[in-house]
Amino acid sequence: MQITQQRFYTPEEYLALEEVAEYKSEYIDGQIIPIAGGTVNHNQIALNLSTELNFAFKRQNYHVYMGDVRLWIPERRIYTYPDVMIVAGEPEFFNNRQDMILNPQVIVEVLSESTRGYDHEDKFQAYRTISTFQEYLLVDQTQIYVEQFSKIGKKQWNLREYDAEDEKISLATIPFEISLQDLYNKVKFEPMELEGESVDVE
Repeated sequence: MQITQQRFYTPEEYLALEEVAEYKSEYIDGQIIPIAGGTVNHNQIALNLSTELNFAFKRQNYHVYMGDVRLWIPERRIYTYPDVMIVAGEPEFFNNRQDMILNPQVIVEVLSESTRGYDHEDKFQAYRTISTFQEYLLVDQTQIYVEQFSKIGKKQWNLREYDAEDEKISLATIPFEISLQDLYNKVKFEPMELEGESVDVE
């Protein structure tokens, strides 16, 4: 049986490849992982949130980044592309590169089926090694459902869930509020099949 040896890359090799790549990839401690293409719902949710944030902070010292700006997590040797990041104050750039952030305070991920578990567990654990990181939103794109994790102390996080259109999400660490109706504006959910539901065929 032939064994294929896995190739490991340095961060410098990854960045050089990413400069010319047609599609984005994450870097996780030597491995390059292609990022799956986003859905219309994924894009709409991230756009809705980023638009509201950008308007709310237009005269405040917060910076909002969406999708194309990399985050470097030095303790885990990870380069990743969060869906939305908020930086309080001035952004810190890794190696003075304007496309790589070091100091987000709030990170938002729009969940997909392929990344749901990773976003909840390994990625959240990696984000928690960032000293400035204080709040995490996980937004479902298949139904109205949001999880909000906010830091309340050393190694202590509070969880709040939202699942109704008339609810409002208030960030715990930054003065911002958005209704779920606005967050999910123009998002169309696929009809869910009920368990045991049968279809009559004539």
